[in-house]
Amino acid sequence: MSLALAVSLLFVIAMPGEQAIQQELISGHVRSLLVSHLTDVTTSDEHTVKPWFNGKLDASPPVVDLVRQGFPLIGGRLDYIHNRVVGALVFKHDQHVINLFVWPVADLKDSGPTSTTREGFNLVHWTCSGMSFWAVSDVNLAALLRFEADYDRQTNGSSQS
Repeated sequence: MSLALAVSLLFVIAMPGEQAIQQELISGHVRSLLVSHLTDVTTSDEHTVKPWFNGKLDASPPVVDLVRQGFPLIGGRLDYIHNRVVGALVFKHDQHVINLFVWPVADLKDSGPTSTTREGFNLVHWTCSGMSFWAVSDVNLAALLRFEADYDRQTNGSSQS
């Protein structure tokens, strides 16, 4: 019994950085759904959401409304991931919530999307223009990857105000 506890404690202590971040992202996603704290600013107007983040974060996340692509913007909020305050943009797809966690990263090359599934949630991660993006949802992986592609196309194809 104590050996099992020691092994499980060792696993938690030695959890690699990305796995720990994934666990925090899932916790942030679930917490937002459980405590009715989905958004701090509730609007589909990207011109209201983006300025709301100004002064609250080191860098405001790129904000777009993807309603025409089937992912309407619901709003945004602040969250706390990996010892830092981050932006969380909230989108819907059918009845599913997609939390897009965004924060600046220094010296990180742009990377295409990578995906994983943990605890029944899909996570898609990519980096672009000095920002790290993590989309988390229980929506199917194909839809989440489509969301990433649509978001990336909109943010890199249009200027942000």
